[in-house]
Amino acid sequence: MSRGTCATMDPSALQYNLQRVKALAPKARIWAVVKADGYGHGAVQAAQALHQADGFAVASLAEAQTLRDAGIEASILLLEGTLGPLQALDAVRLGCDTAVHQTEQLAVLEAMADRIERQVIWLKVDTGMHRLGVNPEQVPDFVRRIQAIQPGQAVNLMTHFASADQPETSYTALQIDRFNQLAQAVPGVQLCLANSAGVMAWPDSHADWVRPGIMLYGASPGFAKTGLELGLRPVMQLTAPVIALRTVPAGDWVGYGARWQASRPSRIATLAIGYGDGYPRHAPDNTPVWLGGQRVPLVGKVSMDMITVDVTDIANVQLGDSAELWGEHLSVDEVASHIGTVGYELLTRVSPRVDKKWPDA
Repeated sequence: MSRGTCATMDPSALQYNLQRVKALAPKARIWAVVKADGYGHGAVQAAQALHQADGFAVASLAEAQTLRDAGIEASILLLEGTLGPLQALDAVRLGCDTAVHQTEQLAVLEAMADRIERQVIWLKVDTGMHRLGVNPEQVPDFVRRIQAIQPGQAVNLMTHFASADQPETSYTALQIDRFNQLAQAVPGVQLCLANSAGVMAWPDSHADWVRPGIMLYGASPGFAKTGLELGLRPVMQLTAPVIALRTVPAGDWVGYGARWQASRPSRIATLAIGYGDGYPRHAPDNTPVWLGGQRVPLVGKVSMDMITVDVTDIANVQLGDSAELWGEHLSVDEVASHIGTVGYELLTRVSPRVDKKWPDA
């Protein structure tokens, strides 16, 4: 039986945010990124709501398998490629485009050339992120070898930005320039550079494909602004019920470790959510929560199953009232800034014991 702690999803918000991508990059095709279980929202439901995207990008074969098992037939891109011959064959079986970002992956494909059907390969180039990708000087040799495996098959190029959420810096422009110089030497290929931040701030990076992730879910990719301030609509509303109310005398302490002390007689509401549900244990006092039509402060340390908030200044709080941890009234990005993290982390860490509700689900 449910505790009443719930993440409620709005598919119309996903569709709205997808249209924002199309408006910003009208000539590009769209890989909608649904890795990490759709950024914590549910990959299958997110993909179904994003059916107008041109394809879906995932991090692993398991994520691709989940989409195929749900009957999703659209193109799927494996952002990290495959590891070893068995995974390479599975990628072909699932009909996935796949990234190649290191020599070992290419060697596997060469060794299995007679067993692998034609497959779209995205050669990932390291233009400055230094995480995944072949060095720029390796690109001609990689292209030659891939085309030898699959004669006549185009080799597409992709890269990843390190700081596209910082438009005041020149590093993204440098990465774009490096990438475009390489692309000129490989005619007839499809190009993909822009993540969410690239879509929003770097129109020169839109190329043939863009691959938005966090912006589809209504959260911010950066820019010191919330998703709401960037004109996005939040997809997830995380709520928890009030399960206890008590008055704490002035001078008394609340929670583990006696971190928060009441400076006045205080009305404290206990909510059924804690770090066991994915709400960060290190959230500090005064992290905002939405309850009774206004913001109230978190007080005391987050427990495994509960948090406590100060509702002294709210009239008529009742047992069973629903508090919003983030969503329509309180941006996940603002909550994240109080906690010292990013919206990505808060959304993806919501635990399985939180009910995830989609319309008609």
